[in-house]
Amino acid sequence: MIALKTIESTANVLMEKAAIEIPQDYLDGLKHTASVEDGDLSSFVLQAMLENYEAAKEDRRAMCGDTGCPRWYVKMGNEARIEGGPVALEAALRRATAHSTHAIPLRPNRVHPLWRTDHDNNVGIGAPEIEYGFEPDGDWIDLITVHKGGLFGTDYRMLFPSDGIQGIKRFFLDSLVAFGKRGLACQPAIIGIGLGGSKDACMVLGKRAACLRTVGSRNSDPRIAALEAEFKDLGNSIGMGAMGFVGKSMVVDCNIEVGYCHTGGMQMSVHAFCLSSRRAVARIHGDGRVEYRTDPDWFTAYQRRETVEWNEPQSQSMSA
Repeated sequence: MIALKTIESTANVLMEKAAIEIPQDYLDGLKHTASVEDGDLSSFVLQAMLENYEAAKEDRRAMCGDTGCPRWYVKMGNEARIEGGPVALEAALRRATAHSTHAIPLRPNRVHPLWRTDHDNNVGIGAPEIEYGFEPDGDWIDLITVHKGGLFGTDYRMLFPSDGIQGIKRFFLDSLVAFGKRGLACQPAIIGIGLGGSKDACMVLGKRAACLRTVGSRNSDPRIAALEAEFKDLGNSIGMGAMGFVGKSMVVDCNIEVGYCHTGGMQMSVHAFCLSSRRAVARIHGDGRVEYRTDPDWFTAYQRRETVEWNEPQSQSMSA
């Protein structure tokens, strides 16, 4: 049985880590980007970003003044048992969000859409978002916090099968140009693309692709993996760099996730996880042990399964 006090204390640590400490995979990707950037202003911005990250870690302050909208992803092993059940789990995550907003501090960005009511703690109706995933084995739960901007850097389009790969590329480039020219995202960014599903599922896929994949990871489908590499290069070929200045550092990486869709459509969403790619992960084991990491490891073979049933032989073949 996983204790609520362990969940809440772990969540508090994760909120601080996400706000202050850049994940190593993104930091490595950013350093590589800075090493090949030759645009004057883009190079200046990249160097300033790297220095800011070091200062934030040393001073234990949030790396960006706009700490976005904190959200949670929870993955549970099938045998996980939580004190008080899922309602108590959600209450613990809401308490941790409210506590961390003042303790770190985070900017209290959340308000009611109509009345602009602000509780000064990033908690309210539907906030923070909590999304769930499950795995066949284990008595653990994974807590993942992501601080993602809630205004811009996202787009959606209903494509059709006849649009094909070229249509996907056009919308991808249209989105990046708009992000850069109109200041709708803070580059260089991890770009997540969702393909398929219904409209809402497509948006979820794209956001998860941006926030829950590490830089350098590739989709388990080799054809999609090849598209990811191609789209990264394509995104860096449009003449835009850091913060939309002239350069070639628009995209740190591109991740694509797919879901089966209606035969008549090919939905697509594009999400930019901004230059402060804020995520932190912990696994809480059934015996109370806590292990911290930065790789969400969300898109397992089980999450990408295509068949009705799931069994061990299938798991082994899909992971091979």
